[in-house]
Amino acid sequence: MATIKHDTHGFEVDREGKDSWRHAQAGAQVVVISSPQKLALIKRVEADLTLDQIAPLIGKVDLILTEGYKREEKPKIEVYRRAAHPEPLCTRENQLIAMVTDDPVDVGEVPRFALDDAAGVTDHLEEVILKVGLPEARVRLRIDGLPIPLSAFVQSIIEKTLRGMVSSLKGQDGRGQIVVEIDKG
Repeated sequence: MATIKHDTHGFEVDREGKDSWRHAQAGAQVVVISSPQKLALIKRVEADLTLDQIAPLIGKVDLILTEGYKREEKPKIEVYRRAAHPEPLCTRENQLIAMVTDDPVDVGEVPRFALDDAAGVTDHLEEVILKVGLPEARVRLRIDGLPIPLSAFVQSIIEKTLRGMVSSLKGQDGRGQIVVEIDKG
């Protein structure tokens, strides 16, 4: 999972006096700060980037949660408080998939969750976003009985490697179901 926060007012990540700040002040278009635990990329841009332009910078994740970007054509969960706005900002037409609110606002067929119902929102996200359109796993891995999630890329590598190995065995073509079990040694 990854998160993206939109800030229409601009922001500063590096502090004045730090080397990364000096690099940017000297004209670097991109400054990367890297350590064994984290990496930060600061890049000057000509205009506000869309989510589709930012997502490739993140890499392969199952879910990207964002704050802001209400005008983007992406599935949305609105957190609505009447004290902040007289009415909700999103509708079903602009891809509203859930409303989290402390108000009995009518959102039609869109599921509504209380502000403290994180479990309900999580279950809904899993059902609507993570399970829809995902292909059935062709390769499954269990370690000591616990399922280990594998991305489509990793499944593909494992499948092709095993099928190639099996097809090199005399009398085998590598097609069909392959089951590999490795017991504790």
